[in-house]
Amino acid sequence: MVTSISKTCFTIFLFVLVIAHLTGCSKKNELPAGDPDNGGLFLPNDFEAVVVVDSLTGHARHLAVNDNGDIYVKSRLSEKDGRNVALRDVDNDGKADIIETFSQYEKEGSYGTAMRIHNGYLYFSSDLVVYRQKLTPGKLIPESELEEIVVDDHPHGMHEHIGKPICFDNKGNLYVPFGAPSNACQELNRTPASPGMDPCPQLVDHGGVWRFDANKNGQTQKDGYKFSTGIRSVVAMEWNPMDENVYLVMHGRDDLLRLWASRFTPWQSAMLPSEEFLKVTEGSDFGWPYCYYDQIQEENVLAPEYGGDGNEIGRCAEFQKPVMGFPGHWAPNDLFFYQGDQFPARYKNGAFIAFHGSTNRAPYPQSGYFICFVPFENGKPTGKWEVFADGFAQVDPIVNVSDAVYRPMGIAMGPDGSLYIAETEKGKIWRIMYKGDKGTFGSAQLAAMEKRKLLSHLRTPDKINDNLDKDVVAGGAKIFSVYCATCHQQDGKGASGRFPPLAGTDWVTGDKKRLIGILLNGLEGNIMVNGEEYINAMPQHSFLSNEEAANVLTYIRQNFGNKASEIRPEEVAAARSMVHAKN
Repeated sequence: MVTSISKTCFTIFLFVLVIAHLTGCSKKNELPAGDPDNGGLFLPNDFEAVVVVDSLTGHARHLAVNDNGDIYVKSRLSEKDGRNVALRDVDNDGKADIIETFSQYEKEGSYGTAMRIHNGYLYFSSDLVVYRQKLTPGKLIPESELEEIVVDDHPHGMHEHIGKPICFDNKGNLYVPFGAPSNACQELNRTPASPGMDPCPQLVDHGGVWRFDANKNGQTQKDGYKFSTGIRSVVAMEWNPMDENVYLVMHGRDDLLRLWASRFTPWQSAMLPSEEFLKVTEGSDFGWPYCYYDQIQEENVLAPEYGGDGNEIGRCAEFQKPVMGFPGHWAPNDLFFYQGDQFPARYKNGAFIAFHGSTNRAPYPQSGYFICFVPFENGKPTGKWEVFADGFAQVDPIVNVSDAVYRPMGIAMGPDGSLYIAETEKGKIWRIMYKGDKGTFGSAQLAAMEKRKLLSHLRTPDKINDNLDKDVVAGGAKIFSVYCATCHQQDGKGASGRFPPLAGTDWVTGDKKRLIGILLNGLEGNIMVNGEEYINAMPQHSFLSNEEAANVLTYIRQNFGNKASEIRPEEVAAARSMVHAKN
């Protein structure tokens, strides 16, 4: 008799699981238990986190959550069976039971970004195309054909700041940024003391946000409307339903020290310019490349490429200011206005920002690597930024970007008001839930998070004590620190997808003439280094003397585990003379 009952119960249990699998339904009214250690995260009191999935082979960028709790993730890297990943929690324990990849498309690089659900469609982007697929109720994987909504057909093709985040208004419009193909519109991109082009020709079809029809296939940039300009690089962008405006957090320009060492100190270059939180209205202009926002002075100041010294305002008075300025190089990579009811009232309508973390704060520790919260009311921040979730990097200080175990990237909200966070290095996803008394939540629950601002990856660095190069005074190491470490990092490991490693690669230890040529002439286009593709521009460094070039090249060939022969000044001189002869 017992055996018969057991078999019956087991059959019913299997039947329930099958129905849940087919419909995507489960007990959604009860929040699952958080992991004992919150998946490694530090959160305000009474919040819990559960790890939805520990890693995805394609890693992760942005993500979206459907009304039934299904999760859709934009892969950072190519998957065997698709560029996107779908996850389903069948038994409501907060962890993904089903993981499937889908949607192959060719026009892609490592910066494909967007993943949003809008009016029953799943929208996502590669570097050059915004796609969509119709979602089928109850089905995890979209069954419809892949539609190309916006295609970047610009002849420049792949370039810096190519990512395509998206957002939608309530009138059927889709907003897409076209990032600037340079750092500061210099005549010679990222080259010391090279002046800026004035007017900047790149602003004609880049450096702004364009508006498109969200439901029309096959649009190119000329079919869109230039909505706003003076915006360098965007990965974090969202529509604010409360005041019905587009908001974004812009990546500020780089390399104040490397390009203008006579005007800026290493500390200024680490802290400036601001990552700008912008309210984007029709016709607005935020001043790139002529100006940048200094969050310390709370002013738009003139860029050095256009004659600025770090203090002069000049023409920059005519451009819009951000609603808030964050410290430099934190890398804002997603933005979400919280509309749920699960969290305490202070979070309602406020902005969550994923700061992916800096790569170019050398010679100071890297900074960011956390989820920020900004209280909002009537289209304006009501107070200072707060630390909402931290612990992603798992180390402090973060000397090199490769030291960070996780780097937060995507933010989305589930149907019950839970917040989902995705990260790029392993493809880990967390679900954050509130389990306390919403009526009593306040400063006491936030006190521990406020103290985390004292850690080196969040505090303002001490000009002397936090300078990692305070004991480096001369030679190839010093040159490397000023001109190379901002991209390739102090440990020579680079930044995945952006700046290739110098350690253990034939590009460094192999052909001397090729290496010298890259330093003197620069390098553009996609390259493969140690099995990974990198899309970025290596600027020329012909301004270095033969001795300086030889010193720094010898340094990278004999450090970071490399054991190659030295490069002599006369070898640099010979390579330089050959370039001059060709010209």
